[in-house]
Amino acid sequence: MARIETTVEKLRQRAREEILSASDQDALEEARVAYLGRRGKIRELLGNISELPENERPKAGQLLNELKNELAHLHEKRAAELREGAGEAAGEAALDVTLPGRPAHLGKRHPVTRTINEITDIFARMGFCAVYGPEVETVHNNFECLNMPLDHPSRDAFDTFFIRGRPDLVLRSHTSPVQIRAMQRQEPPLRVVVPGRTYRPDTVDATHSFMFNQVEGLAVDEDISMADLKYCLDRFAKAYYGGRAETRFRPHYFPFTEPSAEMDVSCIFCDGRGCRVCGGTGWVEVLGCGMVHPNVFRSVGYDPEKYTGFAFGMGVERLCMLKHQIEDMRLFYENDVRFLSQF
Repeated sequence: MARIETTVEKLRQRAREEILSASDQDALEEARVAYLGRRGKIRELLGNISELPENERPKAGQLLNELKNELAHLHEKRAAELREGAGEAAGEAALDVTLPGRPAHLGKRHPVTRTINEITDIFARMGFCAVYGPEVETVHNNFECLNMPLDHPSRDAFDTFFIRGRPDLVLRSHTSPVQIRAMQRQEPPLRVVVPGRTYRPDTVDATHSFMFNQVEGLAVDEDISMADLKYCLDRFAKAYYGGRAETRFRPHYFPFTEPSAEMDVSCIFCDGRGCRVCGGTGWVEVLGCGMVHPNVFRSVGYDPEKYTGFAFGMGVERLCMLKHQIEDMRLFYENDVRFLSQF
């Protein structure tokens, strides 16, 4: 028995040395065949077990099988090391440090964000500050404080996103509730613009979406008139569209303003001569506006006999589309870099 144990130990030492010292896959394969192959040394010793005394055969078989498993595991480990080393060498060979590096490309602001910033900057020069509020709003602020009672059509579930299980909460359908919050916090005089996302259950198409951005504005003080409103918005149009832009105001209806109007801007694509964009009229509607309704002032505790004010609201995507001749609103939100990189 001592003789077979000595033979197995010597075989183990030689095999481990050859496997661990193999410098490449070919040398490792030669070592595997020499010791673990069909005609290898371990197979040879297993074939000679029958020549041993009968009581020594089981122990000899156990020793040789243990050696076989040990060397097979050692072979797999060494093969993995050689493959990893070859991969690193190939990577080093493929790296040419003399090549110029790839430049870092800085991102840009989204065109909608840029439009919001441009609008708020224009009004900031006229003394308006930007204020923000929650997108999940109370029914009271979204409707009732804005002179829209329970029987108003906009209160219908088909025209507003109501929060399930919370009949007192909605996704705001305009940014006007932030104006309410501003008036509740501050006494006049007050000049604010309110940018932000709004939500209405509209069918998505080239000019509509269930989510869009607005910038609304509010000015409250003593003796503010419709003339102040027209002057302010005319200055805005010329700053945003260019000094040649002309404006006109048409009577309209909004529940939170009286009198109310819609403002048109002379078409920047045809200089008012008439084209496909303006439908041949030479004018493009851009926003709604009006003098704040007395009921709105009463809802926030302002005295409508002392204070007057004007308000306006515009869709950001629409203004951006008009200025940059974009025909489909959905392009803003598809994250197509080919489109966004133009801005």
